[in-house]
Amino acid sequence: MILIGIGANLPGPDGSLPRATCEAATATLQALPGLRLACLSGWWESAPVPPMAGAPWYVNGVARLEGRVDPAVLLATLHGIEAAHHRQRPYPNAPRTLDLDLLDCNGTVSDIPALRLPHPRMAARAFVLRPLAEVAPEWRHPITGAGLPELLAALPPQEIRRL
Repeated sequence: MILIGIGANLPGPDGSLPRATCEAATATLQALPGLRLACLSGWWESAPVPPMAGAPWYVNGVARLEGRVDPAVLLATLHGIEAAHHRQRPYPNAPRTLDLDLLDCNGTVSDIPALRLPHPRMAARAFVLRPLAEVAPEWRHPITGAGLPELLAALPPQEIRRL
């Protein structure tokens, strides 16, 4: 199972709202050769993590894909999709037109700086875990072995709501 976090909190280059950008990115994910979109979570709205004064809230979701792919190739593809939506990286955690995070790729564990799997901060983020629970309730963290009930129970308070 391949899990991809989808998020945005800035209008797209054409002025589209963040949710529309996330939906467009999902359509692109559906068309990736050799992969199949098995499930898409509902959309969630959340405050920026870490908090950022004046930053708009994010729209977030998780896509579950099935298939085999080299994680580095998939990550490069995700970065290309972000670039097509004019993603800028001026500083860490900057607001963005689109964010596609490779959360897990068939249980691969990697500590290479350019390819950390599973995503190193996913277990502390409600905006990842809540939609992830919708598409893969049986998922377990490949390193810790923790399941979603334990991870969700351990989350710090975060502002999040289902759209």
